[in-house]
Amino acid sequence: MTLLEFKDLRVTYNGSRGRVPAVRGVDLAVEAGRTLGIAGESGCGKSTLAMAVLRLLPKTAEVTGEILLDGEDLLTMGWGRLRAVRWTGASIVFQGAMHSLNAVHRIGRQVAEPILVHEKAVTPGEAAKRAEALLERVGLPPSRMRSYPHELSGGQRQRVMIAMALACDPDLIIADEATTALDVMVQAQVLQLISGLVTERGVGLVMISHDLSVLSSVCDEAAVMYAGKVVEQGPAREVFADARHPYSAALGAAFPVIGDPASRRNPGGLPGDPPDPVRLPDGCSFRPRCAVAVERCGEQVPALLPVPGAAGPARASACFVAQEGEPVAVR
Repeated sequence: MTLLEFKDLRVTYNGSRGRVPAVRGVDLAVEAGRTLGIAGESGCGKSTLAMAVLRLLPKTAEVTGEILLDGEDLLTMGWGRLRAVRWTGASIVFQGAMHSLNAVHRIGRQVAEPILVHEKAVTPGEAAKRAEALLERVGLPPSRMRSYPHELSGGQRQRVMIAMALACDPDLIIADEATTALDVMVQAQVLQLISGLVTERGVGLVMISHDLSVLSSVCDEAAVMYAGKVVEQGPAREVFADARHPYSAALGAAFPVIGDPASRRNPGGLPGDPPDPVRLPDGCSFRPRCAVAVERCGEQVPALLPVPGAAGPARASACFVAQEGEPVAVR
């Protein structure tokens, strides 16, 4: 069953530089009990996409298209209905837990707050007991109920954010860079926790990261974004191991391969910078940085279409070279 669906979603910021397109026509779907990973460099539109779901974007953002949660368009909801959906229908684990938690309130109070807001019949004592159980579920001792955010490590704060996201039993969780700035061991623990919760509770998960290797180990499906558009989509492991867009291939090559000393000595890199969204190049936005671009790439914008010969099913790429069955990775 489709839980979340983006239909031709477009987000444009209006500011001193004029109209700045951040998301340019995204179509994606998330099934209940499944995980969708969204990858890409900073500025590609990942977090804007996440914030658009619960209408957390600034007033300067102009949003068009549809965002359907259980068939109901979040963009046309009245504020009363939207407030009811936040935390109960969908919740978000923000990037940077230290900045998302309230520094002057204890952890227990913050985890219990969404329960008290959305479940009027629950007493403060009952909410505290549920908050304690939620902290235990994410691997924190009950004693942390009385701690302040600055008294916790980065990994512990991320676990608190996950506990808050689960407080009202939402159908959908959005994790925006949930493992950024964590060391490798803590990152592995948080990822294992998130994966287990999806399996145990059957929720839908949208996981956003710049690290395609992380998404390939956790997610069922992956979408790679560049300059506000999805440029490749398919099973996460296949997108990482057998990229069908040169940008996806570059993201994958940036990480060393276990057992391959050469990849540790010379990890792949991608020259140049993402394009200025106000002055996008003609044709394919990735063309100025692409090593396999052909003349057609500068004349037409490639659509996201199925690619031939892919190892996995339901593979799509917005690359003319890949659509003709040619290799896109440069070794």
